[in-house]
Amino acid sequence: MMKSGSLAIHGGQPVRTKPFPEWPIFDETEEKLLMEVFRSGKWGGTGRIKLPAFEQQFADLHGAKHAVSVVNGTVAITLALQAAGIQPGDEVIMPSYTFIATATATLLLGAIPVFVDVEEDTLLLNPELVEEAITPNTKGIVAVHIAGAPANMTRLREISEKHGLVLMEDAAQAVGASWEGRGVGTLGDVATFSLQSSKNINAGEGGVILTNSDRIADMAWSLSNCGRIKNGAWYQHEHVGWNFRMTEFQAAIGLGQLSRLGQQNETRERNAARLTELLSAIPGIVTVKRDPRITTHAYHLYMFKLDPALAVRIEKSDFMEKLTAEGVHANPGYIPLHLNEAILNDSAKRSGTRRTYSCPVTERMCTREVIWLHQNLLLGTEADVDDIARAIAKVADSYV
Repeated sequence: MMKSGSLAIHGGQPVRTKPFPEWPIFDETEEKLLMEVFRSGKWGGTGRIKLPAFEQQFADLHGAKHAVSVVNGTVAITLALQAAGIQPGDEVIMPSYTFIATATATLLLGAIPVFVDVEEDTLLLNPELVEEAITPNTKGIVAVHIAGAPANMTRLREISEKHGLVLMEDAAQAVGASWEGRGVGTLGDVATFSLQSSKNINAGEGGVILTNSDRIADMAWSLSNCGRIKNGAWYQHEHVGWNFRMTEFQAAIGLGQLSRLGQQNETRERNAARLTELLSAIPGIVTVKRDPRITTHAYHLYMFKLDPALAVRIEKSDFMEKLTAEGVHANPGYIPLHLNEAILNDSAKRSGTRRTYSCPVTERMCTREVIWLHQNLLLGTEADVDDIARAIAKVADSYV
């Protein structure tokens, strides 16, 4: 049995002393593209030198008909919902286990986020709880592809069609992922992506809206371009819109990043599969289930769980502190949105009612069980993955 004194946090030798691959990854490809934009003198979102190529490549990657680039992923959510027909006061169902922007972007539109719990084995939106939460005021569902794993879009599509609801994908973490052979971004009515610094396509900031609907694409483009219409005159503003355009510099970086995505996703998939196999053999550690209908997992995060029997005896923060000391940086993940006072208060102002929600799985996962590893840890070698597993096993064994 391993003694706790052998842990690095107690003066022992850490499992890992060398760094994992750094993020972002870039080279002369981005530099060349950026200089082309710089020398063109067309730097903003109206120059349209690199933006058309970036949008086309992003759409093609996912098999979507339209891509609309915008300033960031949060704005993308707001504009996508509005373009799809969601209006102020409408209720939009979403998981509590997601980044705060899923909810705040909905509130920015004036719509009301309604939270439901996630599946315990996948941490993805629970479709059956979605159907239970539908009211006459419900107009949309946001499926969040947490960690790069597509949610159960087959069932969610059935529910949305049955009730006449907009189905949106928050695919901020899932660029390049696919479900039953179809790319995310084509599984609902509209989808949004983030190009923020930590994401698998990093342009510093930026967002993309994907859809196969001509109507939604045209409206999203107009809303992000001061209400103009495509092929219209410069001062022809037919909608109330804003300037949420992405710049040419962001598009240039995005093009460079896209050139590596295929190989990087293959590496993440391969290393994640090995890590899952290794962690499955460690007492006290539970791996997150991968639905067999997921054709490609983007692995923006690798998530694992502490076994409930272990999680009730220790603090998650203690496990993470020890794991980080072993050279494997760990992250606790989200705080439940259904308990966030700012969101609850703002929702109450808009709806006139302060709601309470029951999301016990989300609460337990956030506070006690789920631990994150960021995607760059999966971009290394097989030996790097073995080090991650050895570090987790060493910490887990210290509690025996």
